Amino acid sequence: MAVLGCLLLAGPVAAQSAGEKTGVNSTLGISPTTADFVKEVAISDMFEINASKLAQDKGNASEKTFAAQMVTDHTRTSADLKGLVSSGKVKAEVPSALDSAHRGKLDKLKGESGKDFSSDFDSIQVSAHKDAVSLFERYAKGGDNAALKDWAGKMLPALKHHLEMAQDLNKSK
Repeated sequence: MAVLGCLLLAGPVAAQSAGEKTGVNSTLGISPTTADFVKEVAISDMFEINASKLAQDKGNASEKTFAAQMVTDHTRTSADLKGLVSSGKVKAEVPSALDSAHRGKLDKLKGESGKDFSSDFDSIQVSAHKDAVSLFERYAKGGDNAALKDWAGKMLPALKHHLEMAQDLNKSK
């Protein structure tokens, strides 16, 4: 409760960004701001593409199949998102580089091989897709940009399928 009180006192804009960054918004089911949503989606897509390219080289057969699908799908969602922003339908900045947390995860994966790589890649994929489903569900339900809200809703079935695929990777060990 103290965290919620601090967030409410911080003001709505600060609460949204801080809440999204710390995961509080997800826990409370609060929709991200458009700026936070665009940033999170863009970084998530970049991470998925880069991690999956590593898995195409280092992963087992199941991971390579999964990774190929992730590269295809996340390249498409990245292009969709950039198109919505460049068309003017969405007013937000699309980051062009990973944040430090995702860079750290990617660097760790780059240094691993065999079972260590598989274990970390598989668990990261489950976690990342749980976060993505939450993010897209919250924005689709309560986002403040109609075009982006509609797009988020349309992307949910594919993201839920990605999560199932990632969970299957984890089970196949």
